[in-house]
Amino acid sequence: MDYLLSKNITIAIAQLNPTIGDITGNIALARKAREEAKRQGAHLILFTELFISGYPPEDLIFKTSFIQACHDAVETLTIDTRDNGPGIIIGFPRRNQKGILNSVAILDAGNIIAIRDKISLPNYDEFHEKRIFIPGTFNDPIEFRGIRIGILICEDLWENANICKNLQEKGAELLLILNASPYYRNKLSMRYDMVFQRISQIHLPIIYANQVGGQDELVFDGASFCFNSNHQLAFQMPSFQEQNLMSHWLYHKSSGWHCTSHIPQSTNTPPESEEADYSACILGLRDYVHKNHFHKVIVGLSGGIDSALCATMAVDALGKDNVRTIMLPYIYTSEQSLEDAAACAKALGCRHDVLSIKNFVDNFFSLMSQFFEEEVSGIVAENIQSRIRGNILMTISNKSGEMLLTTSNKSEISVGYGTLYGDMSGGFNPLKDLYKTQVYKLASWRNSHCILGGLGPSGEVIPTKILEKSPSAELRPHQKDQDSLPPYSVLDDILECIIEQEQTLKSIAEKEKYSTEIIHHIENLLYQFEYKRRQSAPGTKITSKSFGRDRLYPIINQFREQ
Repeated sequence: MDYLLSKNITIAIAQLNPTIGDITGNIALARKAREEAKRQGAHLILFTELFISGYPPEDLIFKTSFIQACHDAVETLTIDTRDNGPGIIIGFPRRNQKGILNSVAILDAGNIIAIRDKISLPNYDEFHEKRIFIPGTFNDPIEFRGIRIGILICEDLWENANICKNLQEKGAELLLILNASPYYRNKLSMRYDMVFQRISQIHLPIIYANQVGGQDELVFDGASFCFNSNHQLAFQMPSFQEQNLMSHWLYHKSSGWHCTSHIPQSTNTPPESEEADYSACILGLRDYVHKNHFHKVIVGLSGGIDSALCATMAVDALGKDNVRTIMLPYIYTSEQSLEDAAACAKALGCRHDVLSIKNFVDNFFSLMSQFFEEEVSGIVAENIQSRIRGNILMTISNKSGEMLLTTSNKSEISVGYGTLYGDMSGGFNPLKDLYKTQVYKLASWRNSHCILGGLGPSGEVIPTKILEKSPSAELRPHQKDQDSLPPYSVLDDILECIIEQEQTLKSIAEKEKYSTEIIHHIENLLYQFEYKRRQSAPGTKITSKSFGRDRLYPIINQFREQ
């Protein structure tokens, strides 16, 4: 392979959507992107962290056959580079005598010219890498066609400034960072800040390449970018979309390598918070459904805000023909709820069915009467309604092959305001990491906005009456959520202080001016209903601390703050 005759280079950044375990499919994505880069004259194509295996691979990594398949994939791509086309930098897992490493292969001219390993292994929140990987060691930059490139893998940028400094001191002229960095609110600004900080320390340009797509609870938002050594933004790639971008570089003797692409940020302006959260929910839902080989979904539409937003997200993610809403009224269901559910389904353009559960409930009560001396009432009777609805919806799901979506929000999930095997039934929950107040914000936002790539109609799709009425489970006469819970503005504020901010109860009482009684009550509910959360459907991570991978608490737990 000839080295660059002049001091310029074109680097393609492949912001793509790999699937864990689909090694053949991921290789096909890589090959297609490389062919496109080759046609556009690229010298090098940069993929993302563990692209070949998908991220996070969890315990798949311990399967010898899985590691071998990833190794074979690297060999296949290495052979591809014999064509004098672009070199490849790509993430993959590998095993050596000491253990398994999170690695990067640098391929060119039919050879593996270098391998670099992740040094800093994150072990917090959604990351559990120290459980499966061993850390790599400091390494030199690689020499690629006349340019000295420093390779980092995700956490290497964040945890240890010495990794960047070591590469700079050993002659690196450009840093490439391969990432599988999940989305949560305001994450992009945090990435910008960290890259700015490192550039101030080492005075080198940095390309930050991030994958895109949904994987279980996680959504990777892409939004790859590059800053030159003068802190100038050279390019910003789109959020929540795939793209294969060509970046052009020139060398100046006085200032080193400089990206000349100058793609203005306005071309791919990062979305504001509501749009970003909504886009993450859509991408997470779409990929969870499609990557699990489903095509259609069911939503139990109650006439309330949560199910209305869930149905809207489903239509935006999958299209109206792939979403069916089902209303299952009982004697406590208001006419207004029936009308609101029908209006929402009509606005979305999806199929809407209505089936009364009165006969089911009456027959169930009659059958169960032999076990009880007194008439079934109270919470037991309420849960029966919910579980009958869950059974009906799951039966339709099983028969039709359509995935049932569940619609509980984070406020309800936090304090156990839901019925196991009832309204908590389902395969995925797009609202799982959205507090009730955020549900209202996103519903209002969606009524006046559409996201890029959304498949639903524009305009008001969630009727104003749904947004304005008091939330109610409608499991007993005149029921309101606030009969059992504090106002959602109060509940959500306290929950966020406890969960995301991890404040002490004393500091919450002092800063937020809430009574210690209500704070302790909410904390007790949070701990008490851990068992329900363990049995809840997965859902997209939106906040810095979601239920699932991020927050691991015991079910049996007698501790309470004083």
